[in-house]
Amino acid sequence: MTDNIDGKVVVITGASSGLGEATARHLAARGARVVLGARRLDRLQALAQELGLGPQAVVQTDVADAGQVQRLIDQAVAAHGRLDVLVNNAGLMPHSPLERGKIADWDRMIDVNLKGVLYGIAAALPPMKAQKSGHIINVSSVAGHKVRSGGAVYAATKAAVRMLSEGLRQEVKPYNIRTTIISPGAVESELPQSITEADVAAGIRDFYEAVAIPAESFARVVAFAIGQPEEVDVNEILFRPTAQEF
Repeated sequence: MTDNIDGKVVVITGASSGLGEATARHLAARGARVVLGARRLDRLQALAQELGLGPQAVVQTDVADAGQVQRLIDQAVAAHGRLDVLVNNAGLMPHSPLERGKIADWDRMIDVNLKGVLYGIAAALPPMKAQKSGHIINVSSVAGHKVRSGGAVYAATKAAVRMLSEGLRQEVKPYNIRTTIISPGAVESELPQSITEADVAAGIRDFYEAVAIPAESFARVVAFAIGQPEEVDVNEILFRPTAQEF
């Protein structure tokens, strides 16, 4: 059962691990023509080989660079003639208390979590507008709904993604483009590995080990949103592990 996924051209950022990698596998198994973007080219190439994809399905991409994001979208359109879905998934989560002044971490989160999403939107809108169809999926977080001590900057970037996505939803109605915000709770990924403060990293690691659910849970949510009939626009999904309290 393909549920409106078979044959769709889907670009996924952050596809070399975690949520993006699981989503690529899940959608490819349902007939989607996936194009993978991430910084780690070797990981992308290994995934593409596993999924039986050609070289056109892999683009080394740092989403903090607008030109690289544009190249990712351009290659997908050149290879397949269209762009049906963009999953703006790439993200970082280097939590720390504000008083520690981890400015480099703050800059990285803003560049990847927020500007990376904007660059994806900017690159995807022209082909989607031209074809009068498309679907942009932006990944926020439970932290975009609820801030906790030590996670203020991360939460701010993820809340901003939600606001951007709602503005986008309103603006793209004339072009028949769908928009979805997905806000996961603790899902198995490499996000905890981006934390640079040892004490904070230990706490988050313990939390993830206690409650995190498999990355495939996120992939199924993406497939649910994409798989709806074209006249159905699922705008926001917030989900957590059953065991996650906040």
